[in-house]
Amino acid sequence: MGFILTLNEGVKGKKLTSDYDVSEVGFLHYLWFQMFLRKTVEKLLDLLGTLDQWINETPPVDQPSRFGNKAYRTWFSKLEQEAEALVSAVLPAEKAAAAPEIAVYLKESVGNPTRIDYGTGHEAAFAAFLCCLCKVGALRISDQLAIVFKVFNRYLQVMRKLQRTYRMEPAGSQGVWGLDDFQFLPFIWGSSQFIDHPTLEPRHFIDERVVNEHHQDYIFLDSIRFINEMKTGPFAEHSNQLWNISAVPSWSKVNQGLIRMYKAE
Repeated sequence: MGFILTLNEGVKGKKLTSDYDVSEVGFLHYLWFQMFLRKTVEKLLDLLGTLDQWINETPPVDQPSRFGNKAYRTWFSKLEQEAEALVSAVLPAEKAAAAPEIAVYLKESVGNPTRIDYGTGHEAAFAAFLCCLCKVGALRISDQLAIVFKVFNRYLQVMRKLQRTYRMEPAGSQGVWGLDDFQFLPFIWGSSQFIDHPTLEPRHFIDERVVNEHHQDYIFLDSIRFINEMKTGPFAEHSNQLWNISAVPSWSKVNQGLIRMYKAE
């Protein structure tokens, strides 16, 4: 929770297209820091790119049941075999011994191969994976923007592709009473991005025009866009909890409420 809340604070009021504030650190230190950070972030993006590429190489198979395409198990078995090597490539050489332990969180973060489902527990495993990388010094907790806006956002894209390609079931879904079939963290961090926004209020996120116009800057709106793509019918019916949230007067109240809900659930 400490890790999630630190990231929540770091992205407050910032767009996905935000750049780093140079004035906060000395210029030379900043350049070195950026090189160090870019290296790890790029390696993580490469890792996620590999998972994405494997989806292309593992098309769904013909089967009688509509959901839970068995080709997902073939895709997952590749990850099981390669996870430690993928994690080793991200870690500094002196931390290589941590790879087997950290790789478990990576494998847990992409869904369950027996049930062919995905849910917020898998998402939490990816947060734990990122937290581990901070603990061993591959990432720095002060890199909140890169962790959320680059790495976590790319992870979301890959997970959506998995969900769509293999028609994955929502894990432990509460149906219409869940926040979303699959994710929770993008709504916490996404609502933090909106705090003190001069024009966009919670009531605006159910307006499709606003979503289409601003989804590239805000994780929250990008998540709403994905829901709109995947579901049909009135928003109030297929996403009741989010519909209720749109009536909350301010983004800071939305953010606080979602954190309370996350802790409780």
